[in-house]
Amino acid sequence: MSVLNYPLSNVQIELMKLFSTNMSDKEVIELKDLLANYYAQKATEEADAIWDKKGLTDLDMDQWLNGKS
Repeated sequence: MSVLNYPLSNVQIELMKLFSTNMSDKEVIELKDLLANYYAQKATEEADAIWDKKGLTDLDMDQWLNGKS
């Protein structure tokens, strides 16, 4: 048996509380999808903020995608 040498984060504690009850396989998949979508949205929001801060345009993206910089 291994021993943790560091405290759990607040998220880990909350997830352990959540998982103290049995969930169906379908519920686990739904939860994974929910978390994936949450983090995808956060990443998109951050990318949009950087995009706006740098004043980039759709034309810039088109040029990058076509190998022109």
